[in-house]
Amino acid sequence: MSKVYLGLGTNLGNKADNIAGAIRNIEELIGDVVRQSALYGTKPWGFESDNDFVNAVVCVETRLSPHEVLAMTQQIERSMGRTEKSENGIYHDRIIDIDILLYDEQHINEPTLMVPHPLMMERDFVVEPLSEIADMEKVRKIIG
Repeated sequence: MSKVYLGLGTNLGNKADNIAGAIRNIEELIGDVVRQSALYGTKPWGFESDNDFVNAVVCVETRLSPHEVLAMTQQIERSMGRTEKSENGIYHDRIIDIDILLYDEQHINEPTLMVPHPLMMERDFVVEPLSEIADMEKVRKIIG
C-alpha cells in the first residue's frame, strides 16, 4: 500500500459539502482515507475572486499508481462539475480542486504530473492542513 497526500479546495457552492463529497469519491475510487485535516478558510491564491476557499488535506492508502491516482482525481473533479482546469498559471473559481501533494517518497517530473507538488510549500492553505496530519520534518526531507 502506498500513502498519497491530496490537497482539496473549493470556493463555489456549499464548500463543506463539496469537500465531504470529494472525500467520499476518493474513498470509493482511490483508497482508504486514513487521516483528514480540519477545514481551512482561505483567500484565493493566484487570482482575484469574491469567493473564499475552503481547503483540506487527506492522507489516503492506495494500491493505485501515481498516474492512476491522477486519473481518478481528474475523474472526481469532472463528476463533481469542474469543467475546466487551470492552465499556464491562470486560476479561476472552482467547485473542487484535488492536487496530488506527495506519493510515498517518489519524485515524478513529467509534463502532466509533478510529485511532490512543486508549489505546495509556498501555499499556506496546503502547508497548514498538511502539517496537521503529516510529519513535516519527513515532508521537508522528501521535497529536498
